[in-house]
Amino acid sequence: MAMSNILFSLSQNPPTPTILKSPPHTNLIINNNNSNSTVGVAHVSRRLFILTTNFAVVTISSPQSSIASSSSSSSSLSTTSNSFLSGIANTKSWFQFYGDGFAIRVPPNFQDIQDPQDDNAGLSLYGDKVKPRTFAARFASTDGSEVLSVVVRPSNQLKITFLEAKDITDLGSLREAAKIFVPGGATLYSARTFKIKEDEGYRNYYFYEFGNDVQRVALVTAVNSGKVVIAGATAPQDKWKGDGVRLRSAAVSLTLV
Repeated sequence: MAMSNILFSLSQNPPTPTILKSPPHTNLIINNNNSNSTVGVAHVSRRLFILTTNFAVVTISSPQSSIASSSSSSSSLSTTSNSFLSGIANTKSWFQFYGDGFAIRVPPNFQDIQDPQDDNAGLSLYGDKVKPRTFAARFASTDGSEVLSVVVRPSNQLKITFLEAKDITDLGSLREAAKIFVPGGATLYSARTFKIKEDEGYRNYYFYEFGNDVQRVALVTAVNSGKVVIAGATAPQDKWKGDGVRLRSAAVSLTLV
């Protein structure tokens, strides 16, 4: 299944869910270390974000279309960065799911809808060709209309290269990588680069929020040891106004471990 098809088909016909017990939703807590900085810095659920890039809203007519960056001044960049952070909830009290090389917070009342057949993917018996998993994790709201999914792919499947990708920037800049992660014809509402502090330094993450007339997606992606981990939260456009914050927050909670 093509990556763009995966991103816009996450909420179709989910299997019978298993209920996860999660604590109630809480609001965002932001502590700015430097209120005069032109780049927003905030601690959210012990994650250090350094917002570095801002895009205007554009429409992509094809996967190869160029994406125009905004010409924001330093002062307006600070305002836009803070606006992005204000659209993220504190997810520390949410259930945290640990997958193979990643962890992600699951919104309250979301249910595990991972296909049991996918659990056997990635195993090879008697030299048979390994079948890759479609999803590394998958959760949905009780009515199945809102879905949080994680996809893991080798970096050379997304960009032809002889070198193993060590960081998401190895797939290109935020603008260049949008050709990989944002489906052709989608409207790109927002794009950001942020860093998360780890023991050995900082890891880069790319964030994209895009949609079409039917669905909207918040996507976060990062790379570790040649594997691209992609978290996507999707919902119908008419539900995004009420539930967009928690879906965006779930995607942004992605952490590589």
